[in-house]
Amino acid sequence: MRFVLKTEVNQPLPKVWEGFNRALFEQLTPAFPPVKVVRFDGCLQRDLVHLQLNFFLFRQDWISRIIDQKTSDEEIFFVDKGIRLPFFLTYWEHHHRLQRLPSEPENRKQTVIIDDITFRTPFKLTDYLLYVVLKGQFACRKPVYRRVFNRIY
Repeated sequence: MRFVLKTEVNQPLPKVWEGFNRALFEQLTPAFPPVKVVRFDGCLQRDLVHLQLNFFLFRQDWISRIIDQKTSDEEIFFVDKGIRLPFFLTYWEHHHRLQRLPSEPENRKQTVIIDDITFRTPFKLTDYLLYVVLKGQFACRKPVYRRVFNRIY
């Protein structure tokens, strides 16, 4: 399954890229399940991100590796791929894209943050169920992105 969410923010592309750090990542974690960031190397190729999901009666590790990262004047992106996933996922790939938008009339630079996610579960039915849950959790990132990146630097 795949879904894409876009969030426009009022910061230039380099400032948004600079803000993609552990502090932002910790703010983006969902309310449930509680998530502990065990390791966050960064957003460059070969970096690792290790999360621990707490389901109260048990914990699940989620480890992703950054498999690609590119920078140009118009776009910066990185791709994380799940290498150790919680029991309810069999595949995970998340393309994080930051794209420069044309300047507004008042000369404010803007960037669009794109979360492009492809995942699979063990069963087609659970793909559809998890689609609703994941899309909701990632939609909750939009106000965080706006709060963090719409501040004047």
